[in-house]
Amino acid sequence: MAIEVGAKIPDIEVQVPGPDGPKPVRTGEVLGSGKVVLFAVPGAFTPTCSDYHLPSFLVRHDELKAAGIDTIACIAVNDAFVMKAWGEAQGVDDKVVLLADGNGAFTQAIGLELDGSAVGLGTRSQRYAMVLEDGVVTLLNVEPGPGLTVSAADAVLEALAPR
Repeated sequence: MAIEVGAKIPDIEVQVPGPDGPKPVRTGEVLGSGKVVLFAVPGAFTPTCSDYHLPSFLVRHDELKAAGIDTIACIAVNDAFVMKAWGEAQGVDDKVVLLADGNGAFTQAIGLELDGSAVGLGTRSQRYAMVLEDGVVTLLNVEPGPGLTVSAADAVLEALAPR
């Protein structure tokens, strides 16, 4: 069962890439305080993820910060070495925290796995974006199928806009 609005995110160990190699962190530590946008991609270096999804958050970084977002984070079922190389290739710098969910433990704990075995990817994460406030889900946009319609930065900004 997938995580829902109003639920607290699980506190799972993942890794962040660093200059001295991967560093273990807990999701509760990285995502559990302040207002956070967490978006997930099925895989670093895959076309939609590299051409549109991650870049949308880099391009709209300042607008997200102005809308009250403290942290922008991206998670994928990839290892920290791949996430580091992808971040460097994309020019992420310190705009997006890259989280490596190498074994898929966080993805499984929130119930948003994707079976990509038909295309040689194995178990990955569904594409989504969520907003967390002090670790509690306040917005969850899971893509209904292939493509990028509800989880790009534009959709998150629209959801954050005052009504």
